[in-house]
Amino acid sequence: MSLFTQPIGLTHYLVVGAILFAAGVVCMVTKRNAIGVLMGIELVLNGANLNFVAFANPALRADPGRAVAWMDGHMIALFVIVLAAAEAAVALAIVLSFYHNHASVDVDEADELKG
Repeated sequence: MSLFTQPIGLTHYLVVGAILFAAGVVCMVTKRNAIGVLMGIELVLNGANLNFVAFANPALRADPGRAVAWMDGHMIALFVIVLAAAEAAVALAIVLSFYHNHASVDVDEADELKG
């Protein structure tokens, strides 16, 4: 059976989640701009959320009849989304304050912690 003729299952979601996670880590490591680093963090969180939701879906499990706590992954993903929104708001406020003080958002210039 070819890869393209299989029905979409748990493995496909996990591969996409791993690709998102890896792309986010690469983005966080390689970007020198604070906005790029924040985008990498969001990609990492979205990759983790995709895995949470995929594992929580009873139709994708090997035993769909035993869906005892299938909402757990959805609730964790919702909590991570709320946490990411709060993180983005606080981080963008810090970036704007840093830009106001240094006229740049290069993370290498952030070597002091004074206000």
